[in-house]
Amino acid sequence: MSGNESGSVLFLLLPLAFLGYVFWTQRRRIKQVQAVQGSVVVGDQIRTTAGLFGTITALSDTEMSLEVAPGVVVRYDRRAVDAKISPAAPASPVQD
Repeated sequence: MSGNESGSVLFLLLPLAFLGYVFWTQRRRIKQVQAVQGSVVVGDQIRTTAGLFGTITALSDTEMSLEVAPGVVVRYDRRAVDAKISPAAPASPVQD
């Protein structure tokens, strides 16, 4: 194989390797999001794909009701769940 042929093969393989990596990472991210969307239950605090934080008050196979402020409940598609939010640990008092 001459130097020109190996350069052509390398020129073809590098973009294919990059595309493979991009597809692999995207597939992994999709699986993670689907796992979170399937594991939410009423009472969980979540963040939507739009960045809205709230607590799930009702849940069906396709929709959820999300309380975003006291007495303010909005309806979302269940696929809008981006992440579960763990409750923050209570702050301990500072000792002087």
